Amino acid sequence: MTVHDENGDERRRLGRRSRVLKAAGLTLAGALVLGIAAGGWAYWHLNNNIKSVDINSALGDDRPARAVVTPSASASASPLPTGAVNILVLGSDSRSGKANKELGGGSSSGARSDTAMVVHIDAGRTEATVVSIPRDTLVTRPSCPLSSGGSTAQAYNAMFNSAYSVGGPVCAVKTVESITDVRMDHYIEIDFSGFAKLVNALGGVTVTTDEDIDDDKSHLHLAAGTHHLNGKQALALARTRHGIGDGSDLGRIGLQQKLVKALLEQMAATDLLNDPAKLYRVADAVTSSLTTDTGLDSLTELTRLGQSLKGLSSDHVRTLMMPVVTAPSDPNRVVAKEPAASELWDSLRAG
Repeated sequence: MTVHDENGDERRRLGRRSRVLKAAGLTLAGALVLGIAAGGWAYWHLNNNIKSVDINSALGDDRPARAVVTPSASASASPLPTGAVNILVLGSDSRSGKANKELGGGSSSGARSDTAMVVHIDAGRTEATVVSIPRDTLVTRPSCPLSSGGSTAQAYNAMFNSAYSVGGPVCAVKTVESITDVRMDHYIEIDFSGFAKLVNALGGVTVTTDEDIDDDKSHLHLAAGTHHLNGKQALALARTRHGIGDGSDLGRIGLQQKLVKALLEQMAATDLLNDPAKLYRVADAVTSSLTTDTGLDSLTELTRLGQSLKGLSSDHVRTLMMPVVTAPSDPNRVVAKEPAASELWDSLRAG
């Protein structure tokens, strides 16, 4: 005769339920640990991507004065910055690494600043002015300190982009400050592959060209009109010069400024916060090819900068080129047009 033990059945049910709940709890805990670990790894990876140069220590105090920032009386313990800020943004044609070589060829020893823009963000950070400096501009290149010791010689009638070639970011910043008398608060450099990867991570960028572009050197052939470009095509557009206008650097600057605005619009239209995978791809694309000054060399500082610009739209970004005229000594080079150039830099110091 079998005796049905209700208490025993109950204990077995409770035991099974306990094991199931325990397994579920362990699974959930494991998922949380993995999520935290993945988040920690992602932060470490992105943070570790960023390369930096201590420009402030290299240049010391012999520089234009910083803008005076008056803190708000109601500021919190860690307020977002709201003061005016100047950032030197360089597009480097460094060809180190396989990706860069495929996009540009050449060697890393011949790296130059292919694109140079002074980005001035007004106090309040709702308006900005982007001033392109033609790389073919003849300037007096100051003596610059070298990381290996010693310094470069001062050079007269030197091409602007030679500063980066002979002295890297430190000399690029010092040269810009010497010709503008505007303090560069920060420095950001992105190379060929980084720009292309950023455009691809955003899903491409839409740009309208006013004329046909046929440039065998940059391998870009576009009819006038609106085009959605991938990263390689956008990079070719940023670098093309022989297929437009008179083939000089001045025509290319107009295309580069169109690209800047188009990228800002694409970022604004892309809901990155609700697409973590795309957000990570964009962040990885940016940081993996980024060099900054030591004031921006962490995700925390870059994020603070980005958050401080949340009120800035592409409609309130003004793009200009430093006023130039043909150099008397060389029809293929330009020099600053005065007094217009000085008046432009004066306006940035005032804002």
